[in-house]
Amino acid sequence: MLVCVIAVTLTTGASFFFVPQVFDFFKSRAPEDVTLIFTGVTEMLGAYIRVALYCGIALALPFIIYQVVMFVAPALTRTEKRYVYTLLPGAALFFITGVGFAYFILLPPALNFLLTFGRDIAEPMISIGNYTSVLVKLIFWIGVVFEIPLVMYFLGKLRVVSPGWLLRKWKWSFLGAFLLGAIITPTMDPVNQTLVALPIVVLYLVGILLVWISQPSKKRVALPEAQAEP
Repeated sequence: MLVCVIAVTLTTGASFFFVPQVFDFFKSRAPEDVTLIFTGVTEMLGAYIRVALYCGIALALPFIIYQVVMFVAPALTRTEKRYVYTLLPGAALFFITGVGFAYFILLPPALNFLLTFGRDIAEPMISIGNYTSVLVKLIFWIGVVFEIPLVMYFLGKLRVVSPGWLLRKWKWSFLGAFLLGAIITPTMDPVNQTLVALPIVVLYLVGILLVWISQPSKKRVALPEAQAEP
């Protein structure tokens, strides 16, 4: 833990040099006629430090994951270790894909709705602290959600779940996807919630396919039997 704290401290310090560029990326997602403000004496400084900290954690994340894996490795079997080591690069790739989806696909319509709704009643004056907090949380959790297929694949390799069992739970997966969409998105409109829920459903289906691939070839014929409830 001490080594991880030192790593985050170093990467957070390095992040201070490119925080202005991160703010530019964040601001580019908002409508052009919206101006960000700060109303507290320390609000801008707090937002600056918050963004630097999140960037530092993101930069140190591979090292943190490595430390966690090394900590639990003695309790894993040789086969489980091989699975974990194989999936680590994929975990980073899926997380980055989720971040890209949130930034390029989800944020523009979500922010457009939030910052234009009710403008005939009041003019939006968005504080920089609130704005960065909403964006960072949304981007982070979408990145986490994109790890669903890899988690399912790992559980399939360990024989914890099977493709048939996952297919039989498709109704619950759809319900869970829309519940997650409602929790993750800061809006109450169904359009933005659906933008999050549909990728989760697709990720669940991709996870089922990965679980099916993870099974020995002689057991893959069991997939069609998932139509019947036990």
